[in-house]
Amino acid sequence: MGEYVKSFFGDQAVASKGERETLHPSVLAVPPPDETIGSPAWSARIAVYDAPAAAPRTEEVTGSSEEELIEQIASRVFSHSRETGGDVPYTVIREVTENFIHAEFREPVVSILEGGQTIRFADQGPGICDKKRAVLPGFTTATSRMKGVIRGVGSGLPIVNDYLGFSGGSLEIDDNLGSGTVVTVRSSVHEGESPNLLRAPGGETAVEAEPAAAVAGLTPLTTRQKQVLSLVLELGEVGPTIVSKELSVALSTAYRDLAYLEQGGLIESDASGKRVLTGEGSSYLDSLFAQ
Repeated sequence: MGEYVKSFFGDQAVASKGERETLHPSVLAVPPPDETIGSPAWSARIAVYDAPAAAPRTEEVTGSSEEELIEQIASRVFSHSRETGGDVPYTVIREVTENFIHAEFREPVVSILEGGQTIRFADQGPGICDKKRAVLPGFTTATSRMKGVIRGVGSGLPIVNDYLGFSGGSLEIDDNLGSGTVVTVRSSVHEGESPNLLRAPGGETAVEAEPAAAVAGLTPLTTRQKQVLSLVLELGEVGPTIVSKELSVALSTAYRDLAYLEQGGLIESDASGKRVLTGEGSSYLDSLFAQ
């Protein structure tokens, strides 16, 4: 028998696993652990959307305890967000992740979208009835058990809301389909950054447009994106795998850089799906070489 049963029924024993499975999930303090030997008791899923029209890459994150699962989710989400170009701080990700404990970790899913600049945390828990108070300090539904894992003083979402508000981002709290909550955090260009600096996919900030490129009306690129464009010129045609191997970057980063260059009209896809240089791409490289 686990403590999660004893906490509600005292010393009363439940005879078997079969009897326990007849209990309604809401009766349990926490989800029952997986009794398979060597199998972790806690899990969550991360979905990384490299492109709006493409199926996401998914990753199962596990932990042997609530504390470990929180750490694993926050660390992996932060890593994926940075890899795809986002700049959402670890503190923001960690604070929202800790709120999964209020949902008793029922079906936690974290989606990383828009180049890591938008992160969506969803669960199938009881939900948040008063969403306005949820972002005010001091309001909390944390139980004594939860306070053994997190601070539980109602500071998490207020911290996130204030930080994102100061930095030009946003926090949204919505009801999930059926039950549960969806918390969405969005990062933004910070106040004080030059309007001539563009946040490009891959996490680098694009340099100011070179004079020659500006005259030609072309897209300002990061150093790595220029390297990708030069690689296309050198090899004639490339795909994400080749870019990833040649420049030692993540496959998702290579994909996003190629998509960015294609959107800017500097490369295009041929019949085989490989990217080849366009006339504008050749002109862009000529302008760089001439400087």
